[in-house]
Amino acid sequence: MKFILNYIRREEWSPYVAGALLGLVGIGAVWASNNLLGASGAFENLAGMFGKWIAPAVFDNMYFNFIMPPGITIGVVLIIGIFFGGMIGAATSGTLMWFKKGSANSDAQWKRIFGPQTWKRWVLAFVGAVILEYAAGIAGGCTSGLAISGGMLLAPSAFLFIAGMFASGIVTALVIYRNRY
Repeated sequence: MKFILNYIRREEWSPYVAGALLGLVGIGAVWASNNLLGASGAFENLAGMFGKWIAPAVFDNMYFNFIMPPGITIGVVLIIGIFFGGMIGAATSGTLMWFKKGSANSDAQWKRIFGPQTWKRWVLAFVGAVILEYAAGIAGGCTSGLAISGGMLLAPSAFLFIAGMFASGIVTALVIYRNRY
């Protein structure tokens, strides 16, 4: 038991251990909720829920009535769990940046290329998240839905997505860092 607690508190985990645990989470999700992991529609579910409260006529359409129904869905619960699970993981490993002064922008490579301004990092992260969410909507799923759940099902599209994700990550790193890494 002590070994497990010490391992949980580590800053970095073996990708094999993390992958095995992610597989167990995927199986548990199917067993407990009869749904695969996938969270890209969660924001649309919440937008539809709040939209129906604020402007019901605008949100009374085919998309929010049938394709992406408003409310607290499995995807919304997954997003909440991801957020709090990440916070708990960071707190137990001692890397929760909100409690460490000056750790919000402690990456030496980032500082060397873009300077020490924290706002640049937040803007880039926000823009990247918006692009990712938009692209996930176009693709019909996010990393958890396409790669993880699709990979669990051995779907060829999942492996094409994973290859595209890695290729686009490499291109993005080359564009952003301009061969200065």
